[in-house]
Amino acid sequence: MRLALAQLASDDDVAGNLRAVGDAVARAADRGAELVLLPEYAMYEKKMVDASFAGVAEPLDGRFGSAVAELAASRRITVVAGMVERSDDTGDPRPFNTLAAFGTDGRLLARYRKIHLFDSFGFRESEWIAPAPQPVPVVFEAAGVTVGLMTCYDLRFPELGRALVDAGADLLAVCSSWVPGPYKVEQWRTLAMARAIENGCFAAAVSHAEPISVGHSLLADPHGDLRVEAEGTPTVLVADVDPAEATAARDRDPALRLRRL
Repeated sequence: MRLALAQLASDDDVAGNLRAVGDAVARAADRGAELVLLPEYAMYEKKMVDASFAGVAEPLDGRFGSAVAELAASRRITVVAGMVERSDDTGDPRPFNTLAAFGTDGRLLARYRKIHLFDSFGFRESEWIAPAPQPVPVVFEAAGVTVGLMTCYDLRFPELGRALVDAGADLLAVCSSWVPGPYKVEQWRTLAMARAIENGCFAAAVSHAEPISVGHSLLADPHGDLRVEAEGTPTVLVADVDPAEATAARDRDPALRLRRL
């Protein structure tokens, strides 16, 4: 499968963000990509999450989600996009930080509501965003590859990566807006490589560009080698993912089968 990582620079202009998404999806499709990953909050992003996120939230079949679904269908490419999802079904005024996967026919393939909210490093995402009601791993199929969804701070929780691989994932899609700060790029890179190595899978970690985020979107292979890595500016990276490499890595190091806990 040919994978694209679309490192965006989303802000509080939803219409402008949608135009940037359309450009990134077109660039990915033109380079032969079958799956394109967009960052979390691709729909709407600010330096700090606040009450305005609830104000722009919409259902997955709202204006933004419908437009992304149409892009996926028109370009015949699977798209994973970070959205601010209105939580009408819970009674909680806080929206969800959601990843929506739209298939090549525009159909919704998967919805992942972020499990681990970023209540760390002085931030309080949970003040404005609701966590997933149930911490359930979410996987879907794209071009013959099983993809597991993670969002940003989830990368620091190896249990979720392992649960996704147990559910069949050969590729961990980590859609993020990794907050800048001391050591943050090094931690981002190291954690992505660790999730790949310990699970014998690919880890595709896509983030927003500087300055809201750190950039450095990357793909780590099942040995932890970096196949591609961006710098800090908006870009679209393309790389190939072969699930047979994950199978071979797990055969060489059968840690998943040998674990006793």
